[in-house]
Amino acid sequence: MEYNTFLIKYAEIGTKGKNRYKFEDHLCKRMRQRLKALGNFEVRREYGRIFVVAKSDFDYDEAINRLTRIFGISGVCPVMEIDSLEYEDISAGVVKYVDEEFSDILKTAAKFRRSEDEAAVTFKMNVRRHNKEYPINSMEMAARLGGDVLAKYEDAGMKVDVHKPEYVINVEIRNVVYIYSKIIPGACGLPVGTNGKAISLLSGGIDSPVATYMIAKRGVEMEAVYFNAPPYTSERAKDKVKELGTIVSQYAGPIKLHIVNFTDCQLAIYKNCPHDELTIIMKRIMFRMAEDIAKRDDCQCIVTGESIGQVSSQTTFSLKVINDAVKEVPVYRPLIGMDKQEIIEMSQKIGTYETSILPYEDCCTIFVAKHPVTKPTLEQIIESEKKLEGIIEPLYEEALNGAEIVYLK
Repeated sequence: MEYNTFLIKYAEIGTKGKNRYKFEDHLCKRMRQRLKALGNFEVRREYGRIFVVAKSDFDYDEAINRLTRIFGISGVCPVMEIDSLEYEDISAGVVKYVDEEFSDILKTAAKFRRSEDEAAVTFKMNVRRHNKEYPINSMEMAARLGGDVLAKYEDAGMKVDVHKPEYVINVEIRNVVYIYSKIIPGACGLPVGTNGKAISLLSGGIDSPVATYMIAKRGVEMEAVYFNAPPYTSERAKDKVKELGTIVSQYAGPIKLHIVNFTDCQLAIYKNCPHDELTIIMKRIMFRMAEDIAKRDDCQCIVTGESIGQVSSQTTFSLKVINDAVKEVPVYRPLIGMDKQEIIEMSQKIGTYETSILPYEDCCTIFVAKHPVTKPTLEQIIESEKKLEGIIEPLYEEALNGAEIVYLK
């Protein structure tokens, strides 16, 4: 069956009470943006539902791919639309739907039936009567439509099971009638743009793209900053980060990426500070830069991909010292309690893993001490940073003000 209408389901948005329309509006705007390149689509709201209707030829698979990656959508249902509210027309539409959607399923299932009495396929008819003026109530309508389906398909092995059906045939009676049985899972979460803006420390590793994805899923618009270190890192390393951000943008929407040339700052730290403290001091300066960008671009928080104990700079001692560098903007670490395998599985799910493992090192992996400190004290780190006074300030400003801006989408 060819579909040109989709019923969009959402979950969490439905709990927003009187503010629900604001979330729905953001969701509709996001769908229009994502579908615009595929053709002419109408996106409209009805109570508790959003419908997408294709008004031109379009790529069905790509439309589903884009819709299911939009935060706020819990399910996409391709629907058959019946313009008439006459019972005979609705019944004929349901039978036609079953004929087109279930004929192959029934043929396959029939091969494994052990007897004529055994069901090949079990189903349940579910009717929602939003149009309360319709004369037949939901339960009676479900029973009658289920009977019509059985009249044609019972001999083929189709049976009713209201408790544990293999398939649910949904019929929604509004000003028109919608019939569907497929619910293609969506990304869930909240529509991007409904919960402010954040800046993510994006590297070429596995963790930070996942962290960016997870915060965006809560409706947060994302910016990102990447600390580049030429010539110690290659142009391919920078391209790798751009690719990771582009993949995440399929879910999060356009991402403004700040590419900061951090080489001179790193060399100054390397020349003047104890080598076992290099990573801690380097991260403190990175966090300060991220905070400055956040305040300038009205971002309400900083996001990182750190997880407790994963590396030396992510011990509770190290994280406490790094946090001290940021004075005004909160730091969120959505992966803080996850182990590496969980993070890898999430990266595979969202499609960033294969890019993350490409062998192009970022600046964090170049200037790494053989024996980094795992229990730094704030007093000692501040004392070491005094050796940078008069040296780091102009390098910091030059790096921050000279950042390259790239929009990923």
